[in-house]
Amino acid sequence: MLNNSEPLSGFAVGVTAARRHEELAALLERRGARVVHAPAIRLVPLQDDAELLHATEECLNRPLDYVVVTTGIGFRAWLETADGWGLRDALVGRLGGVRIMARGPKARGAVRSAGLQEEWSPESESCEEVLKHLLECGLEGTRIAVQLYGEPLPEFTDALRERGAEVIEVPVYRWSRTDDPTPLRRLVGQAVAGTVDAIAFTSSPAVNATLAVAAEDGLEGALIEALRTHVVAACVGPVTANVLTERGVPTVQPERARIGALVRALVENLPIRRSRRLHVRGHSLELRGHAVVLDGQLKPIAPAPMAILRALAHRPGHVVSRAELCGVLPSRVVAAGSAWAVRDNGRPQADEHAVEMAVARLRRGLGRTGIVETVVKRGYRLACDPVR
Repeated sequence: MLNNSEPLSGFAVGVTAARRHEELAALLERRGARVVHAPAIRLVPLQDDAELLHATEECLNRPLDYVVVTTGIGFRAWLETADGWGLRDALVGRLGGVRIMARGPKARGAVRSAGLQEEWSPESESCEEVLKHLLECGLEGTRIAVQLYGEPLPEFTDALRERGAEVIEVPVYRWSRTDDPTPLRRLVGQAVAGTVDAIAFTSSPAVNATLAVAAEDGLEGALIEALRTHVVAACVGPVTANVLTERGVPTVQPERARIGALVRALVENLPIRRSRRLHVRGHSLELRGHAVVLDGQLKPIAPAPMAILRALAHRPGHVVSRAELCGVLPSRVVAAGSAWAVRDNGRPQADEHAVEMAVARLRRGLGRTGIVETVVKRGYRLACDPVR
C-alpha cells in the first residue's frame, strides 16, 4: 500500500539531471513521488582540455580587470584543473587583484573557499543582472574573464565586447549527450503516453538533449504537446526554461534556482495540475498521476485502467461508449492485445474486448463495487450525478 501522507504520492516525475540527480531524486521520493531517472547529458572531463588551458594562460599572461564567476562547481573545477597543471597558485594570485562578480551564493562560497573575496553579487542570481551591472561600468580597454557553465553565453560576452572589453571565455566544463540515450527515450515515450506526470530540468543543455532525442524518434511535436497539456515541465530557472518557453510550453519555476526550491515548486503545482476530486456513490475519489485516493486510501492503478478512469472522469456521470474508450488506451497496451484495428492516423486501436479487460482491472484496483457502472449496449459511466 502506498503512503497518502506525502503531497507527491501517486505522481511520477522524470529526472533528467546528470549532476546531483541523486539529491533531486531523494527529495522527490521523500515527498512520495515515483522517480524515473533518465540522464540527458554528461559532463566532459577537463584534464586534457586544451581550450581551458589556453584560457587560463590568457588570464595569467596579462592583468585582468574583472572575473565573472557563474557557478560554484565550475569555479572549483577551474582551480582543481589548474592545480593539475601546476598553475593553481599563480591563478589564485592573479584573481586576488581582480574585481570578482559572483552570480549567486554558491559562486560566492566557491570564491571565498579559495581565499578570495567577491566585489559584487546580484540578489537575483541571474547572469542578466551581472551583465547589467558590468555595463554600467566603463569597460573600454578592460580585460574580463567569464567562467562559462556548460555552453557559450554569446548574449553576455558579445555585449561586453561591444562596450570595448577584451573577453576571455573560460570553458570550465562542457555538456555532452549521454552515452546511453535509452532511459531518456523511454522517458520521452512515457511523457507522450501520459504515464509520467512531470519532467524536472536543471539545465538548458538537458532540455535541448531531451528535445533532440524526441526528434530522432519522430516524437518532438508530440513531446511539446504533452508538455503543453498533461505533463508539467519543471525548470530550475529562466535560463533552463527559455527553450521551452519559446515553444509555447508553460513551465513551473522556483523563486530561487535551487534543487530544493524546484521540488517545493513541484509540490505546490503538480497536484493542482494533475489531480481531480469527485464524489462517486458516496465515496471520495481523487485521481492522481498513476494512482487514486479512494476514501483517503492511496491505490496504484496501471496505465490502461487509469486511462479509462480519466476518460470517465472527464465526463462524470455521463456514459462513455466503448468505441470512445478504445481510443484512450495506451498504444503499448493496444499493441500487446490480440485484437486491434488501425486508426486513421496509422496507430493501432484496441477492440472492445481490450476495453472490457481494462475496466475489469480498474474495478479490481479500486476495490469498491458500483463506482464504475456498465450501461448495457452503450458503455460505462462513473456512478455520480452528471456534471453539465
